[in-house]
Amino acid sequence: LENGVLHCEALIRLDDEAGVTQPNAFLPTAERFGLMPQIDLWVIRHVIAHLAGLQRTGARACISVNLSGHTLADERLVPEVKGLLAKHRVDPGSLIFEITETNAIANIEAAQRLIGELREHGCRFALDDFGSGFSSFHHLKHLPVDFVKIDGQFVSGMVENPADRAIVMSINDIAHSFGKRTVAEFVENRAILKLLVECGVDY
Repeated sequence: LENGVLHCEALIRLDDEAGVTQPNAFLPTAERFGLMPQIDLWVIRHVIAHLAGLQRTGARACISVNLSGHTLADERLVPEVKGLLAKHRVDPGSLIFEITETNAIANIEAAQRLIGELREHGCRFALDDFGSGFSSFHHLKHLPVDFVKIDGQFVSGMVENPADRAIVMSINDIAHSFGKRTVAEFVENRAILKLLVECGVDY
């Protein structure tokens, strides 16, 4: 919760005759066959419709949606998002797009253009898995995101490994110096949570 607003992340699963299939079992195949932009747009349509339903009940919520690397350069995305937000009368600030650091850097020009256009419309962005790529802090200067999600591999090792703790602190401090808010992933126990509070991580 942030000022009474619920924040959550939309995660996709495949539900078929065999049961529920986890994303790592089908998304790599979808990526290989160029289907990720269609899947991402399907998720966005459902998320915006869900946000509209929540707003009609008076609930205040923000939902994060992951974007694949292929979707960053898809020209359908910006007009589709703008049209859906207008159609459902959803506050653009309630929609947060997550882009992994590695995808953003691999598609830096497309990422910058997409972030710029949708932030101008009121949507927000998070840089996911931050710290996993090379020269991460340099990249942070060139991507105007709102949130930095600290890579869970560092967070999960904070209690046992002083080096992981130092990395989390460094990422948090530098992200704050750029005016970004920080989110920790893989917060699996109270000991990790206590250290994150001590480090000043926002969420």
